[in-house]
Amino acid sequence: MTTEANIMPVGGDAALALLNKEGWCVVHDALPRETIEALSADLAPIYDATPFCEGDFYGGRTKRFGSLLKRSPHAAALALQPLILTIAETVLSPWCDNLQLNLMQAIGLHPGAPAQFPHRDQDMWQGVKGEVEYLVNVMWPLTPFTVENGGTIIYPRSHGGEALRNAMPGHPIVAEYGPGNAFLFLGSTLHGAGANRSAEIRNAVVVSYCLGWLKPYENQWLAYPPAIARDFSSELAGLVGYRQHRPNLGNYEGICPSLLLTGNLPEHIGAVDALRPEQAEAVAAHRTGQEAGA
Repeated sequence: MTTEANIMPVGGDAALALLNKEGWCVVHDALPRETIEALSADLAPIYDATPFCEGDFYGGRTKRFGSLLKRSPHAAALALQPLILTIAETVLSPWCDNLQLNLMQAIGLHPGAPAQFPHRDQDMWQGVKGEVEYLVNVMWPLTPFTVENGGTIIYPRSHGGEALRNAMPGHPIVAEYGPGNAFLFLGSTLHGAGANRSAEIRNAVVVSYCLGWLKPYENQWLAYPPAIARDFSSELAGLVGYRQHRPNLGNYEGICPSLLLTGNLPEHIGAVDALRPEQAEAVAAHRTGQEAGA
């Protein structure tokens, strides 16, 4: 079953409004279908070679693998889609200076896979709930998502403060959509993969953005060491961790780790403050006060 009000064309503030109101939305024609088909072709042999997962949460009839930005040149288009990146930044900016890539993972749900345990992705972190949004997820289908093949089960309006309720929210829905469209949902929204009762494999890529000061699900620096990331655009390199988050978080030798990508790394480095304005002002006032009293 679908909710047509949440399936809309790209453009305007309507997607953001629906995401905030319902906890999810589908953006139509977010990328050309040809881009998704090219990505799918690049990932096909990796899907074939990847073993099934172990554990009831990941699913024994499911395949998962990450590090997608080095597996296909087409993956970057998903991570950097302008409208979706703007939506994610708007949702998360009240709690961070900049966001980061939490994960980029390919998922293959095979016939016979049972429905996944309903969950909220924000629960991977033990911070306060109901007040802060920690992440925005984007599901990009490589094959059509349907009720029969295990399309994502979503619980509308189960996000934000509703996540503090113990009772299971009612009336879940499954949004049916295909390659080129993007399914957005908040980290506080209850969801889970459906059961694949079809004879086809349901493939997708999930791109997740989180607060820039959190420990991400996927260790981005191991997935994309400097030898790989130096070929990324500056925006993409920043998303995978090659930038600081004030104050001084994620630094290398006290400076922005983007220096690692320049090929001009000095042997000895002097640390440089990276503070928020109010912190820099307080520190400067403290120094000035000491100078005046000297």
